[in-house]
Amino acid sequence: MTETFKPGPDAVEIIEREECFRGFYRLDRFHLRHRQFSGEMGPVLRRELFIRHDAVCVLPYDAVTDTVVLIEQFRVGAMHKASNPWLVELVAGLIDKNEEPDEVALREAEEEAGLTLTSLWPITRYFPSPGGSDEFVHLFLGRCSSAGVGGVHGLEEEGEDIRVQVWPFEDALQAVKDGQINNAASIIALQWLALNRAEVRGLWG
Repeated sequence: MTETFKPGPDAVEIIEREECFRGFYRLDRFHLRHRQFSGEMGPVLRRELFIRHDAVCVLPYDAVTDTVVLIEQFRVGAMHKASNPWLVELVAGLIDKNEEPDEVALREAEEEAGLTLTSLWPITRYFPSPGGSDEFVHLFLGRCSSAGVGGVHGLEEEGEDIRVQVWPFEDALQAVKDGQINNAASIIALQWLALNRAEVRGLWG
């Protein structure tokens, strides 16, 4: 197996950094160069970077009934590339305050789905699109009871209109296979649960 490249402290030289846009998100433009696998510094590159708060995503799971709680809401990024831009997703939120990722997971479950999570199981942390964004995602499985869960939730002041539904796990996994569920965090979490469901149900069931 090829060893992963490990850069030193001088591996990246930032020549110029320009703030291009600042709104709810931010866009910066960099002129930089980085050390190549040969050991030499490469040419100057121009790269735009989408600056985002880190995100927390959580898949609420009822291990007793073997069901998951998924939400559905409009996503502007899918508007021109999907026949239906109302995506089936995980509960999620941005770390935009002085909070730990697990605190965000618990808060967003209550705000977006009316759920109280009694335990969190860390799944993974990952960069969803590091070629142009610095966003970092903290992904959890959340223990819950799905009894009586449903309806429309979200914060009115943030324009949220979120439909909450309980899915049998096998139906949700089939929706991944069929392409009905087509966003990264949901796919990763459901596939992880497929691999680890017996262990999770043994501890949470």
